[in-house]
Amino acid sequence: MTSAVEYNFDGLVGLTHNYAGLSVGNVASLKNAQGSANPKEAALQGLIKMKALQDMGLPQAVLAPMERPDIATLRRLGFCGDDAKVLREAAIKAPQLLVACSSASSMWTANACTVSPSADTKDSRLHITPANLASKFHRSIEFETTARILKAMFKDEKHFAHHQALPLGEYFGDEGAANHTRFCDQYGDQGLEFFVFGKYAFKQSMPEPQMFPARQTFEASEALVRLHQLPEQHTVIAQQNPDVIDAGVFHNDVIAVGNGNVLFCHEMAFLDQKQTLESLRDKYPGESLEIIEVTSEQVPLEDAVSSYLFNSQLVNHPEGGMMLISPAECQANPRVRDYLQRLVETDNSISDVQIFEVQQSMRNGGGPACLRQRIVLTDPERMAANSAAFMNDELFSTLNSWVNTYYRDRMSAVDLADPQLLIENRTALDQLTKLLNLGSVYPFQLI
Repeated sequence: MTSAVEYNFDGLVGLTHNYAGLSVGNVASLKNAQGSANPKEAALQGLIKMKALQDMGLPQAVLAPMERPDIATLRRLGFCGDDAKVLREAAIKAPQLLVACSSASSMWTANACTVSPSADTKDSRLHITPANLASKFHRSIEFETTARILKAMFKDEKHFAHHQALPLGEYFGDEGAANHTRFCDQYGDQGLEFFVFGKYAFKQSMPEPQMFPARQTFEASEALVRLHQLPEQHTVIAQQNPDVIDAGVFHNDVIAVGNGNVLFCHEMAFLDQKQTLESLRDKYPGESLEIIEVTSEQVPLEDAVSSYLFNSQLVNHPEGGMMLISPAECQANPRVRDYLQRLVETDNSISDVQIFEVQQSMRNGGGPACLRQRIVLTDPERMAANSAAFMNDELFSTLNSWVNTYYRDRMSAVDLADPQLLIENRTALDQLTKLLNLGSVYPFQLI
């Protein structure tokens, strides 16, 4: 076994964080559409969560946000003139495009990419594929910058293999790690990689949701397995239950979460739940896979979705066993709160629940698990990675000061047309690239 550590790479919330209700199928996003957001509070809440987990002994790092509004995309869509005119014309003639090109959704780095650790891949390198996020326009414009940021974080080709995002279009819709889970006894062991999809793109008359679109295709998950050189005997691809997608479970990480040798899921998570769980047990390369299956009687599906119970982070407890990092909404829901109390009193690996305030993210439809990308690194890989982005006391203090210097405490759709906001964003990001030693990764820096 190779010594390895799992790092949670959390996304910094962007300066244009707002509630535009862009994500059909995401109940929380639609419910809070058009409200006023607080970007500064959102960014500080995210940093507090990162630092708290770091202090618990769970290594953390940060991923930078996008440049927004995305002037380059607006120009591709026919708006011309200087930046101020582009913003003004878009606000008047196509406000929906301006809102989409101003989204801060890259904060949910579970969607940034899919990562397979070197212990799982045939060439013994860590493989990274940025997600194309093809199902939503406002997210499909992220992957090029995401790829540059990831390459700036993991440069050494001896250790890291970077792949292009899958082709855009409905056939290869890829939502990243929100539909991917890895199981293992120890992080440096050969693991079992679990991919969950919502629909088949090429097969007709197959089950799929009727109300909300399925975002991940079987074909995309299958392509990731090939690109990352994963062995078939330690890979499972399963379909999400279409009924839960129609209930607002737009990604698998809203209905199931895994860590180490534990899967915590709702009984309605997968289309053929029994067969899926049997396949996971059969292909698990470790000693045994523990599955904690929550029944609808224990937690009704509606409560699971509204509280984001399964969008909790499942992490190793510093004193042994595991704990859930859950949003405050779990504590506010009586049925979920009572279930969690019983859970930690029962004989299973989850012995603790920690509650965190991430309401700014939750109101837009993203809980604790959405805010992080899990990356397992060996010691040589950690040494080869960009050290400036790994959380410590100094970086926490620096980033808090950076947020307090550049972020606004109120943001609504009408603010997005303000040319000064674009200037503030670029000034802040230019400073951030220096703080995180990223080099030039944003379009405005590449001109």
